[in-house]
Amino acid sequence: MNFDEVREHFPIFKKLDKEGIIYLDNASTTQKPYEVINAVVDFYENHCSNVHRGVYRLGEEATEMFNHSRENIGNFIGAKDREIVFVRNTTEALNLLAYSLGSKLQEGDEIILSNSEHHSNIVPWQMLSERKKVKLRFLNSRHDEPISPEEVSNLISRKTKIVSLTECSNILGNINDMKPISKIAHDAGAIMIVDGAQSVPHMPVNAKDMNCDFLAFSGHKMMGPSGIGCLYGKEEALEELPPFMGGGEMIRTVTKAGFTCEDIPIKFEAGTPNIEGAIGFSAAVDFLRDLGMENVRNHEKDLIAYTLKMEENSGIKDLISYGTRNIENRAGIYAFNIGEIPKFDKENISSENLSVKVHAIHPHDLSSLADRTYGVELRSGHHCAMPMTEDLGVSATTRASYYVYNTREDVEKLFEALSASIKRFGF
Repeated sequence: MNFDEVREHFPIFKKLDKEGIIYLDNASTTQKPYEVINAVVDFYENHCSNVHRGVYRLGEEATEMFNHSRENIGNFIGAKDREIVFVRNTTEALNLLAYSLGSKLQEGDEIILSNSEHHSNIVPWQMLSERKKVKLRFLNSRHDEPISPEEVSNLISRKTKIVSLTECSNILGNINDMKPISKIAHDAGAIMIVDGAQSVPHMPVNAKDMNCDFLAFSGHKMMGPSGIGCLYGKEEALEELPPFMGGGEMIRTVTKAGFTCEDIPIKFEAGTPNIEGAIGFSAAVDFLRDLGMENVRNHEKDLIAYTLKMEENSGIKDLISYGTRNIENRAGIYAFNIGEIPKFDKENISSENLSVKVHAIHPHDLSSLADRTYGVELRSGHHCAMPMTEDLGVSATTRASYYVYNTREDVEKLFEALSASIKRFGF
């Protein structure tokens, strides 16, 4: 498939192009092609039934489609179907791990995270820390460089039981090399977890080559439906893991005295699954496979390189961006401020220090004006990455994020909107 033809597969662009809207919030969620929409509609119109239960025709058809989806998504990341657990999203996958792995941890055990993690890879571990008194240790990495294996090696110890890191930061776009980090974790006897929410949709990812124990990712960030995601786990790791939820589907037998679980991965899938979501997710994987993940990666490298070039030539005063400048280690994510937005001590805010410190356009104001006046849709806020914004010394950033249907013209529209917005604000 040619990238010049990609937009034709997405019905929403008929509306967006007519209204002059440029969608640049793909790190949050992506648009859906006809292939995904039609796969979901086809299931509802022609095959709708529950799975793994009925021996009638519709039930068998639905089960076959559901099982094929699991196998297809597994192949996409180099995994077996038994190693793919369907969940709602990356957040649920990481909560599952914090609960199930956490049940085996003892007081004083340590978990390594980083300051660039999404809240979904921080809060579940903080909740575990409150329950089990385990210690969280943070890599306080710089915004302009990926996390290095040396940083992990310097922090890891015999007490480390889990290392859980993002492969790609959703605020910086920095891509971390997880293979050597996995080796460091395993050499120390720790479990390696990778948040792949921003990497699996955008670049070739092979879980086996990375040698992580677990990998979490979401369908809606890679053109699939919302409410469906995957937890990859090594077969032996999933076998040892206790179930997260109990009830229908995940059980083999139930008596008054107790229960036995189904084999993996069904052991972790209590209740009726998101069948149509899995089928739509599989269709999204087919779409990406047809494009070629190396091509997807190269397309985004071109867009982020063009963005950084446009930034340098923009002449926009006080434009500050975050993340590595090395596009080989950078995804299609561009977070920035017009001047830096200072943090305030909420207990001691006064009109005097406000008048002194507020010297920039707030990301919410900039994002709102860029959309309503110039049709460029950006994200603003802390992007569920408050520890990193804290370390950057700002309260928020504005973020543009690209995907397969974005173009260099979209990047040009971004900078046109920024320049015009700044003039409107009187800067």
